[in-house]
Amino acid sequence: MSDNSIVSRDEWLEARKTLLTLEKEETKLRDKIRAERLKLPWVRVDKTYLFDTPQGKKSLADLFDGRSQLMIYHFMFGPDWDAGCPGCSFLSDHIDGTLPHLNNHDVTYVAVSRAPLEKIEAYKKRMGWKFPWVSSFGSDFNFDYHVSFTAEELESGKIYYNFGPLPRDQAHDELPGMSVFFRDDAGNVYHTYSDYARGGEEVLSTLMILDRAPKGRNETGTLSFVKRHDEYEEQASGQSCCA
Repeated sequence: MSDNSIVSRDEWLEARKTLLTLEKEETKLRDKIRAERLKLPWVRVDKTYLFDTPQGKKSLADLFDGRSQLMIYHFMFGPDWDAGCPGCSFLSDHIDGTLPHLNNHDVTYVAVSRAPLEKIEAYKKRMGWKFPWVSSFGSDFNFDYHVSFTAEELESGKIYYNFGPLPRDQAHDELPGMSVFFRDDAGNVYHTYSDYARGGEEVLSTLMILDRAPKGRNETGTLSFVKRHDEYEEQASGQSCCA
């Protein structure tokens, strides 16, 4: 049994109205943040990046697939890893159902990892996903967008992530994030936005649902309950690579 108070319906209603005031403030703040996000300046991408795809080599511009907006999820899956990150896999479980809506809103979604394409394809098949997923193996792309780090960087402890220095005990050779791009009619590509760590949490509708459950997320650390969807037992583990 939890420590929540047991009260009358009228007392519950007053408490709920108080919380509703906070929820409305949160909604207004989210609206303000969305408006400010749209006002961010852009940076033109002049560097050439090539990716391995099931259809062969493609440039960053090619990944737009005829649309003007491109959202890239930096999926943690290193070249020497046997499987993708459980936390990134959890996020990716939310994507396939959104694709028709995104595509028809002039947005292309692509996941990018440094793992070789054959590893990506095998893991994607295991998970049953349909969204595009390409390899940046041998490219600077992940390093330039601050989601992959060299052995030298890890050894030095000087890791730049989420727009600032990352404590050594939180460093990893791969970290998650999302980067967003725009392509104009002349073919120029611009970097418009990136978020990292918990910055993309609103994508995780499972968490938004759990936040309304009596026990909430019921986690001992960030995403501590998460496993790959084909690995769940009666009790989830208390660890996640994205903690």
